[in-house]
Amino acid sequence: MRGGLSVVVAGGGSAGHIEPALAVADAIRRLVPDSRVTALGTDKGLDTQLIPARGYPLELIPPVPLPRKPSADLLKLPGNVRGAVRRVRDVLDDVDADVVVGFGGFVSLPAYLGARGRVPIVVHEANARAGLANKVGARFAAAVATAVPGTGLPHEQVVGMPLRRSITTLDRAALRPEARNYFNLPPHGPVLLVFGGSQGARTLNSAVAEALPGLVERGVSVLHAYGKHGTPADPRPGYHPMPYIERMDLAYAAADAVLGRSGMTTVAELTAVGLPAVYVPLPHGNGEQALNCGPVVEAGGGVLIPDEDMNGEAALRELLPILTDSDRAEAMGRHARAAGHGEADEKLAKIVMEVARR
Repeated sequence: MRGGLSVVVAGGGSAGHIEPALAVADAIRRLVPDSRVTALGTDKGLDTQLIPARGYPLELIPPVPLPRKPSADLLKLPGNVRGAVRRVRDVLDDVDADVVVGFGGFVSLPAYLGARGRVPIVVHEANARAGLANKVGARFAAAVATAVPGTGLPHEQVVGMPLRRSITTLDRAALRPEARNYFNLPPHGPVLLVFGGSQGARTLNSAVAEALPGLVERGVSVLHAYGKHGTPADPRPGYHPMPYIERMDLAYAAADAVLGRSGMTTVAELTAVGLPAVYVPLPHGNGEQALNCGPVVEAGGGVLIPDEDMNGEAALRELLPILTDSDRAEAMGRHARAAGHGEADEKLAKIVMEVARR
């Protein structure tokens, strides 16, 4: 690829949109060291925290909230979009953009509309069911990449979910002693990692509180991220609660199995590192979380339990056979890894470079 490649990524709003955008930006920089990557975002959400911290220039555009369902807000959409599109076009001119890569969400729609007919577009859809922005962008995109098959977007290429290299290159076995020490966990014996995010942890927190006596009795230590708005279980030896885990790489290295939700980033990370999991899909939205983990469950790398069926009894029934049988845990981990896409960041980066070249 020629030097001076200029790429604009649009993945602002939530970490689920920002992280894959930055993972692809990192991959582009590795493959084309003198490339320039500019991020589009807004002053809402996590854009101003996460993007500059990773060393990428952030260009702010007016936020364009996208209603999930027909409502009065839908009537305001054209007016909200127009100002954002003008701002996007100014940025594209300023950075002499060769290609725009969108990851869905309310930053991507004006990016797609602003680039249409001016700069080629690549769309990445992270979920099993595409959102409104990507449905629009895919209609005139030069390439459409997806994390899983069956999104309904035209001409999809399944590449997986782009992830940070610290996750995709993680050597869990080599890092385990450091990881166990970091979280003050015992050096030997099974460890269950539980996390669900501040918005989706209530069911998991309740199940852990009920299952904790049975887990500890069987020698299982529990590393539990209960969320900044959540509540930990009662303290006891073997239980290690914290509101948030900064070093997820170390948490994955310390763990033998996971109890968690099934957002696409979670599923992608667990398959990349080869961890068996009991997935409890968040019962909101359009049901995409159950679809996200479907291929992993079918491959034997995980178990799915509906949110309404998750409790302490179900947690013990599904988790203890994994945590107390290392051969089973290792086999499930291999199946999980085989169902993942550890090189999604570079696969998508190469698609972006090819579109720019054309």
